[in-house]
Amino acid sequence: MEVNPPKQEHLLALKVMRLTKPTLFTNIPVTCEEKDLPGDLFNQLMRDDPSTVNGAEVLMLGEMLTLPQNFGNIFLGETFSSYISVHNDSNQVVKDILVKADLQTSSQRLNLSASNAAVAELKPDCCIDDVIHHEVKEIGTHILVCAVSYTTQAGEKMYFRKFFKFQVLKPLDVKTKFYNAETDEVFLEAQIQNITTSPMFMEKVSLEPSIMYNVTELNSVSQAGECVSTFRSRAYLQPMDTRQYLYCLKPKKEFAEKAGIIKGVTVIGKLDIVWKTNLGERGRLQTSQLQRMAPGYGDVRLSLEAIPDTVNLEEPFHITCKITNCSSERTMDLVLEMCNTNSIHWCGISGRQLGKLHPSSSLCLALTLLSSVQEHLRLKTNRHILKENI
Repeated sequence: MEVNPPKQEHLLALKVMRLTKPTLFTNIPVTCEEKDLPGDLFNQLMRDDPSTVNGAEVLMLGEMLTLPQNFGNIFLGETFSSYISVHNDSNQVVKDILVKADLQTSSQRLNLSASNAAVAELKPDCCIDDVIHHEVKEIGTHILVCAVSYTTQAGEKMYFRKFFKFQVLKPLDVKTKFYNAETDEVFLEAQIQNITTSPMFMEKVSLEPSIMYNVTELNSVSQAGECVSTFRSRAYLQPMDTRQYLYCLKPKKEFAEKAGIIKGVTVIGKLDIVWKTNLGERGRLQTSQLQRMAPGYGDVRLSLEAIPDTVNLEEPFHITCKITNCSSERTMDLVLEMCNTNSIHWCGISGRQLGKLHPSSSLCLALTLLSSVQEHLRLKTNRHILKENI
């Protein structure tokens, strides 16, 4: 919507037009049965219409392109392009013409002019053209301010402005969920919903992890040695449809030792989403840094580092446990106690001293067990097999 001050006589005329891609022409088919009075007249007119699809004249979508008839919608992440033209409507030469284009948002004012240099002179019926581009990064009201200053032949300095207001809408609704695994892995589920009125081609949805993590995308499966998307060929996201993406984040080696003692909020990374609409108009959004609340493990954390997939009956097998002192102040003097079950028996000395464990440090413990029953076994590790000497 254009909001301008009262008109005044100027030698120059300013025109501003938004540049957008054309759309496919649509027509309303009009037909009837052969026994009706018009007979085959309507059908023949549709076959002769150059805008219809040959052999599919009753379809509304034609083969021709049509230029936009209105300003249209602008969505966050898209590129706003505009054509600015200053035309000399007078019969005299105008000098020192300066055209400036600024974009005013709720938080900042941006200069979009390609050049800030003044044009020495502009003859009658000549024009100055400029094309501006801006990647929209804010939601809400935007005002394009176009200002023109010039000098007449009589030496009088003239100045006028025009304001063009438009709204930037939100194209996607992004929701995230975190799942913390016992192995310090973090699973991220991202739900992306198309809240526009037209379908989108989802070109890329990726997760850029923080410095602490490596990421694995879980949105494809291996078939015949090739990675195939779980969405198959359905790359289009229809209006109001939602799609779920899954990622697995694992701490890097240098941070893995600290994973068990991290407390509070940690930064995971940010989502990078790229899509296309209409005739290839591209949009891109990056979320802010995603954060999750690190799980609490109490003072002591016991995790299982290694265990065999299968074991032989009545033959010893080995496991490796890691004990972490999650306290930031207390040094712990630990004692290991072993409690047998009906099917699993410990091989070793119960009640032995493990020594002192300093704050934020870990130790690995190799243990030996024996299975006396042939069944599927579940080995549970918990902090109750450890006792702290106070």
